[in-house]
Amino acid sequence: MDISIHTCFLPHDDPDASLAFYRDTLGFEVRSDVGHGKMRWITVGPTGQPGTSILLAPPAADPGITDDERRTIAEMMAKGTYGWIMLATPDLDGTFEKLQAGDTEVVQEPTEQPYGVRDCAFRDPAGNLVRIQELR
Repeated sequence: MDISIHTCFLPHDDPDASLAFYRDTLGFEVRSDVGHGKMRWITVGPTGQPGTSILLAPPAADPGITDDERRTIAEMMAKGTYGWIMLATPDLDGTFEKLQAGDTEVVQEPTEQPYGVRDCAFRDPAGNLVRIQELR
């Protein structure tokens, strides 16, 4: 089989704040931005990697989601337990410094993990956990 990861989903509750974080802070390019108000679907991705994207989407836009499920999603997003992603960089310390300077919520400073990787963690404006691993 020839399968690749094309797009992953992360929820947003403030499209402008999420766009600023992924575009301005992480330096991702905007591939599309459709909808209006809080009902926007924004696709971003790393420059030079057109085959890999993140879709930032309103989490409760699906008509099949109940009001109880919407409340649960909102509660999980507020706690930062709903969505997460792992990114990678060859310069973890430099990346960490840039993100920290951008007033991003730091969850964990660069740390050598017992399972053999060195990484750090932040939260995006929607509360999603963004872990960044050092490429070795």
